[in-house]
Amino acid sequence: MAQSKKTLKNLIPLFILLTLSALFLFSFHPSNLNSTKSFSFNPYNNPQTHQNFTFIIKVLTFNRFESLSRCLNSLSKAKYDNHVVHLHIYIDHFQDSSKGYVEIDQRLNLAKKILDFVDGFNWEFGEKFVHYRTSNAGLQAQWLEAWWPSSDDEFAFVVEDDLELSPLYFRFLKSLIENYYYNESNFSPMIYGASLQRPRFVAGKHGNKMQIDDGTQLFLYQLVGTWGQLLFPRPWKEFRIWYDTHKSKGLKPVLDGMVTTGWYKKMGERIWTPWFIKFIHARGYFNIYTNLLHERAFSVSHRDAGVNYGKSVGPDSSLVDEKSFDLNLLKLQSLHSLKWYDFCFREVFPNRIVRSSDDLVPVLHAVQKLKTIIFVNLQQVSESIIRNLLCHFERLNIQNFVLLGAHSDFLLDLARRGYPVIDTDRFFDSIRLQNSINFDKSHEKLVKEIVVKAHVIRKSLERKYSTWVVDSDVIPLSSDSFLDSYDPAGNDIFLGKNFKLVFIRNSSSSLKAWADNVLDKIVALVANLKTRGSIATEGNFVNLVEKLLEDKKTTFNRVDETDFSLNISYMDANQTSSRNGKKFAFWSPEIGSETIQKRLEQFAMWVVDSDLSCNAVVCHPS
Repeated sequence: MAQSKKTLKNLIPLFILLTLSALFLFSFHPSNLNSTKSFSFNPYNNPQTHQNFTFIIKVLTFNRFESLSRCLNSLSKAKYDNHVVHLHIYIDHFQDSSKGYVEIDQRLNLAKKILDFVDGFNWEFGEKFVHYRTSNAGLQAQWLEAWWPSSDDEFAFVVEDDLELSPLYFRFLKSLIENYYYNESNFSPMIYGASLQRPRFVAGKHGNKMQIDDGTQLFLYQLVGTWGQLLFPRPWKEFRIWYDTHKSKGLKPVLDGMVTTGWYKKMGERIWTPWFIKFIHARGYFNIYTNLLHERAFSVSHRDAGVNYGKSVGPDSSLVDEKSFDLNLLKLQSLHSLKWYDFCFREVFPNRIVRSSDDLVPVLHAVQKLKTIIFVNLQQVSESIIRNLLCHFERLNIQNFVLLGAHSDFLLDLARRGYPVIDTDRFFDSIRLQNSINFDKSHEKLVKEIVVKAHVIRKSLERKYSTWVVDSDVIPLSSDSFLDSYDPAGNDIFLGKNFKLVFIRNSSSSLKAWADNVLDKIVALVANLKTRGSIATEGNFVNLVEKLLEDKKTTFNRVDETDFSLNISYMDANQTSSRNGKKFAFWSPEIGSETIQKRLEQFAMWVVDSDLSCNAVVCHPS
């Protein structure tokens, strides 16, 4: 017994040491990392390493022996740190030629030279696989048919044969996979991969110049890179299905306002990037890029003569290596700390979801323009109508708006795409608790809508912003539709019943009308409507605001909608010229979505495609 106690006593220090070690390791588990902090990447001792993912290099080659030799040799010199890396080489066949046997023999000899080199090329890091085509597939098929992920843990790194890779490229990509794919706090389904090329091309016509400050080492940009592109499995599968669906139906990857659409019109199905760009635009996806300064990159294209270049141009950047670049100094920031840019290289701010008054104020400050805010109600409007409205906002460069909608996947998707949204369900719960609002549950949906609208108006006026509230069944006809210059008599409040418009100019009298127990009074008005049995006919926000203002003896102006706007329900082809001077087009909410779409198509106001994505990218330089 004494011996057992002595043995146990001797084991206590060891037990304490093991416990402390376990706690130390647990503290570095991905789920315990603070997402607000950045951390340095240590390629030799990364506690987040996910050893089970599969990494496949997909080399696409055709008839450039010297290019392929340079490319494969650079890949073989990279630092893989005992990670299994597979090499798949896809050799396209030369095109059939009727120019005679001499030329055919020359092409056959070149193909055999490439095959002999590939066969003899030593790849010690994993499986080497060679696919030699029996006919010419072209660059598009080479890309699209190179990979179908076997699992969500398989990644493809696609390399065209005129690329040269840095010895550090894999260490960097591995760190990205571990920290932006497997680290849950940094994962986003909106990211489809990472490009190793030096970013310098803005695809949207008349977009902003690509200016990135020296302190930004990583950022997200929608454009796909073809000079060393890492692809994540799920978005690639999604793209392939999307591609098959669209191409089978004869749809084309035409996206007006994009330089790449001109490429497609010139080169057609010889290239694949316009298809992927159209897909990215429809889904709102992004790509990770590096900014290594001094024209440096992990992947360099020598831009040898081929499909994209009629003659060799030379390297576009300088490769980084262990002597010229310290990978440990590259900080992989939390995802929400990175900057996001669209095709116009305009900054995007994803996931701005307002759930309380505290969330609201910074969003209002960020979106306001000329001290004006527009609140757009999404309730009881189809997704297609809402998407079409947002495309009109983009076309007209109207950015000072916030969307109000019930909690849903659609609302979250709008937020992911960079639109500021108010989750009215969560927001109402927050207001109700703060203000002890009591209401009849049988009309909860209506009460939520009017209370949230009334509250955000008050908050906007408190910030000294002029404020609009409109429903989604309206389209602005010009970029100045929401300017506040309508009443020569000087009234500060305007109501439009037909298309449910409320405008309140910033003033002390407007704020006074809204500041005195406005929420309780509006809820009481709803209760009164129920008592009178008139909720169905009068239970909308504009009617309630009108009643509230009349009770408070506050002066307001009713918008003359015949002079102010167009009702598409009564327009015909001869009235298109009457848009001049009009501020809005609107329609009755009772009209079905299909009928609305047909009417808008007649007057060239339906600007979304079959994916409910804008049919054009419109850049407005900052």
